[in-house]
Amino acid sequence: MSETPQRVALVTGAARGLGKAIAQVLARQGVALMLIDVLADRLEETRAELEAAGVRAAAFPADISQRANCVAAVEAAVAAYGRLDVLVNAAGLMRFNHAVEVPEDEFWKIMQVNAAAPFWFAQAAIPHLLEAQGNIVNVLSQSALIGTAYIVPYSMSKAALLQLTKSLALEYADKPIRINAVAPGGMMTEISEATRPPADADFAKIVRYSGLRPPTDAAEVAEVVGFISSPAASAVHGAIWTADGGVTAG
Repeated sequence: MSETPQRVALVTGAARGLGKAIAQVLARQGVALMLIDVLADRLEETRAELEAAGVRAAAFPADISQRANCVAAVEAAVAAYGRLDVLVNAAGLMRFNHAVEVPEDEFWKIMQVNAAAPFWFAQAAIPHLLEAQGNIVNVLSQSALIGTAYIVPYSMSKAALLQLTKSLALEYADKPIRINAVAPGGMMTEISEATRPPADADFAKIVRYSGLRPPTDAAEVAEVVGFISSPAASAVHGAIWTADGGVTAG
């Protein structure tokens, strides 16, 4: 049996984009990884790349909109490595649409992936994180902090995730666990490139939350997550760190 690693992280949305970038940052810190994503083929590519670089990484393809899959993923991480130190809820789903035209199934899918799944993951992971004196990092969005037109369900889900972060942090304020969040702005990822506003959208409203700087590279946000999840950030608890290029500054 291989030696139990010093730190183990479960990262959702790890097949591509920010989730993959976070996995790469944690890998450079020597963290063993359990990678979660619904995109099984892309997830296996990420796992293989990390393993080729000498990282201990396992993949657990799963639709995290289902609670049972979230619980099973946590159990798989502990079974594989014997412990769990970090939970990173990085998976996210965003769709542009007029508020009055959002289909019911789209609304609930966004809520399930962006808000419910992080709760189910936290619920399953917290007993293990307490034992390891570990931490949770939730990936929010600037949309949790300001109004963002044409992505109302997404904004709602990220605001819910913000409250999950703060409320859990208060509930566990006297326990050996840290719970924080990072709120990125616009990023250069496959998801953002493939998602477009409605053809008749008023871009003056979108400009209000687009910022004055170019979109951030996912690797830059991943470095923030990597720091907050590391022992170097031992004093950080209940915090929401923005990484939005100043969009929410005013």
